[in-house]
Amino acid sequence: MNELHSKTAPSAALSAEQVAEYLAAHPDFFTEHTWLLEKLYVPHQRGTTVSLVERQTSLLRERNQKLHGHLSELIEIARHNDIQFDKTKRMVLALLEAQTLDDIAIAIEESLCQDFYGDDARLILFSEQPLNVNNLRMLSRADCSLVQPLIETSLPSCGQLSEAMTRFLFPDKAARVQSAAVVPLVKGETLGLLAIGSFDPDYFQSSQGTLFLSYVGEVLSRVLMHRLQHPED
Repeated sequence: MNELHSKTAPSAALSAEQVAEYLAAHPDFFTEHTWLLEKLYVPHQRGTTVSLVERQTSLLRERNQKLHGHLSELIEIARHNDIQFDKTKRMVLALLEAQTLDDIAIAIEESLCQDFYGDDARLILFSEQPLNVNNLRMLSRADCSLVQPLIETSLPSCGQLSEAMTRFLFPDKAARVQSAAVVPLVKGETLGLLAIGSFDPDYFQSSQGTLFLSYVGEVLSRVLMHRLQHPED
């Protein structure tokens, strides 16, 4: 008999003796079919060799350790998400409570630099008319031709920028900013740019996800549009 379950006679019943003979002739059978050990019931007998019960216990212990590891990872992810949610909620509420464009710039800088560990945050708005603001830059689109590629994507860009772009976005900290995230602010039209800089060259990478940055951009764009349309509110 070459197989435990003969393919030539699938209906033939195997006797206990045949099974025992096969296992005796193939002592490594359970090494190749360890999943069967979880289904077997074998009385435990003490001896110098490892019994099937001990092997079953070992397999179940290994599986339990793996499941415990996966559970710990899920709990850690859930804890991280809760913290991120609380930080994001604080940022959104601060933006909604902002009374002026200056307040918006301060709220976004405090959130991104304190809660989300950015080293610098800059808000640039496009305007052909001068506005009285202190904590953000008002520039015409023509003055922003250097960062036009970042504007045209309409999507967040992450990674290491060119030296010229870094100087434009972070003029007084260009020598220290080593990586950045740039988020176009779009609400019907492009309103401006949000730039977040880090002194760590690996903090922002081109391969990282941008879901959070996109969310920040959408919220900020709506708040800015409302404030620009209703400066007296």
